[in-house]
Amino acid sequence: MQGGKGWSIDDIGWDRFDPGLVDSDLLQVIKAAAMVERNAADYTLYLARVFRDDPAFVAALEQWRADETRHGDCLGRYAQLADPDFDFAARFKRFTDGYRIPVHAEASVRGSTTGELLARCIVETGTSSFYSAIRDRSREPVLRDLCHRIAGDEFRHYKLFYGAMRDAQARDRLPLWRRALVAVGRIRESDDDELAYAWHAANDPDGLAYDRERCNAAYATRAYGVYGQVHAERAAGMVVKAVGLDPQGWLGRRARDFAWVKMRQRAKAPPPL
Repeated sequence: MQGGKGWSIDDIGWDRFDPGLVDSDLLQVIKAAAMVERNAADYTLYLARVFRDDPAFVAALEQWRADETRHGDCLGRYAQLADPDFDFAARFKRFTDGYRIPVHAEASVRGSTTGELLARCIVETGTSSFYSAIRDRSREPVLRDLCHRIAGDEFRHYKLFYGAMRDAQARDRLPLWRRALVAVGRIRESDDDELAYAWHAANDPDGLAYDRERCNAAYATRAYGVYGQVHAERAAGMVVKAVGLDPQGWLGRRARDFAWVKMRQRAKAPPPL
């Protein structure tokens, strides 16, 4: 396996795919993830407006956009390989017809550039740990390789946004309590419509109406179920660091304990009807 930047869809050894090792629950999660990754590229339009006075950072965002697009396309191709009846293009259109990222704001919806970048750190923390967890759970070699590469990209993205956040914080001087509120708020947004609707668009049969509670539960029980304790604790440590606390300190340890308990709770949510 290889990680890091500079890879393309053609670098994946698609011919190594083993259909006998496909996990049906993981495949459903991958289908939903393909929707979100491919759509995340549109977020660059919003960030380019927020950071329009920093052309160097806006230029760096173009690589981030390219990475997200590639992630979505690769996951979509994998899903079609594992399920020949899955039409990625049609399902993605279904997703974007029903869910749109708000990209037209001229200023950060987080109230400051530090808050905006912190929110991005939280997202990249989640995706890096998520794909690492899938890699470690799956036995199918192509999916393991693909998720290893994506996890590496997402960690690089975390470092990009973390570095920019530290520069912004030197200007904004956002107090710790406000940074903590941004982090908690962004984590809670994982229960919003994006992931639930991605599940609906990717997995529900045509004609079945979208039900946020049902789709959220269907996604959560499968997605959070792939996490091991090491993935949950590593993610919590990255969040604590982004907020500005010591991951090895008392609060850091409590955050890691809480993250693991929370993951277990979400994974054991009541199954959808």
